[in-house]
Amino acid sequence: MTTTTNKPLMPETRLDRSDERVSHQDSISGLLRAYINRIKTGDLGMIPVVLGLIIISIVFTVLNPIYLAPNNLVNMLFDCATVGFISLGIVCVLLLGEIDLSVGSMSGLASAIIGVLWVNQGWPVIGAIAVALAVGAAVGLLYAQLYSRLGMPSFVATLAGLLALLGMQLYILGPSGSINLPYVSPLVRFGQVLVMPGWLAHLFALLPGVLMLVQGLRTRARRTQANLSCEPLSSLWARSIFLTAVFEFMVFYLNIGRGVPWVFGLFILVVVVLNYALKRTKWGRSMFAVGGNREAARRSGINVRRIYISAFMICSVLATTGGILAASRLASASQQAGTGDVNLNAIAAAVIGGTSLFGGRGSAYSALLGIIVIQCISNGLTLLNLPSSLRYMITGGVLAIAVIVDSMARRSRVSHGRA
Repeated sequence: MTTTTNKPLMPETRLDRSDERVSHQDSISGLLRAYINRIKTGDLGMIPVVLGLIIISIVFTVLNPIYLAPNNLVNMLFDCATVGFISLGIVCVLLLGEIDLSVGSMSGLASAIIGVLWVNQGWPVIGAIAVALAVGAAVGLLYAQLYSRLGMPSFVATLAGLLALLGMQLYILGPSGSINLPYVSPLVRFGQVLVMPGWLAHLFALLPGVLMLVQGLRTRARRTQANLSCEPLSSLWARSIFLTAVFEFMVFYLNIGRGVPWVFGLFILVVVVLNYALKRTKWGRSMFAVGGNREAARRSGINVRRIYISAFMICSVLATTGGILAASRLASASQQAGTGDVNLNAIAAAVIGGTSLFGGRGSAYSALLGIIVIQCISNGLTLLNLPSSLRYMITGGVLAIAVIVDSMARRSRVSHGRA
């Protein structure tokens, strides 16, 4: 007769979620190692932009101490918003690996429409703005149809559009070539002088840190429930507090001068909304998929044609918005609006901020960071009374460096299998 002995069962091993989790990434040192590893494999993030801003600020402050004066920074923020909207549109088409060379002319045409309808024809300003935005949407739709249905490269289509829109701008402005906008109008005051109350600016400065903390806690809770590694609470709190402290100090310093411009606040709001759409919606994921591999996106069921239509229309509408704000900033609509370095600065801002020219990588924050870099350079060179020739050459050099960094980072990601 066979007898069996019952061995005592070993107690089930349980992971206490309050303790350090299995993965080494749960510790701060593990997070640092992972972050350094991403940098080595070409995922540079915002590092080049932040380093560039630090170097630019140090150099121009040494050359001219007025550079970091509060009122000078406020003027820079007023100027950032106009070209910043145009750069946001460029981000959308660059994500698809395409380009729009007519954004400068589109902004100039928008300012001309505002001047003619509002001042010369006596339309309400809201009606003139609506017509300008409708024209911008129609131009973007035309580009998308030329690309998706006729196979015309976006470079050629938008280059032709640049000339056509510039011709329309000159035509509707007529022999005078310039229309002055009423200085006391709300639109002009919005683009030139209106700033937020101090308490409201400080309240808005709290939001990024609070949102980062709330989102981080939600993400941490989901990963903990799934028994996955997650960011330590200490690291999450530290990042949120640091971000809040930086923004609150910036607002405090700007309030020493005139304060935070409303037009820059509007720009930030559009950046946040567009970035949410790109990162958190089906449309945004489709944008990245088409930009990464168009054929694979089509085979997965994505309507590629609609994605191109939406990107080009958003680009043109944002260029129109930038033109309207530029007219309000200058209190005039002229033949020079949208010309000069507008195209260069808009495209350069998107690329310098981190949007890849090869498609599939970038964010709306690229336009924000990039336009701040561009405007910092432009403002610093203006304070030094350097000629336009040097300003163009220096800005072009910065753009070339940004493209080189992007190409090298992309090559590194490919070699490490992270492209």
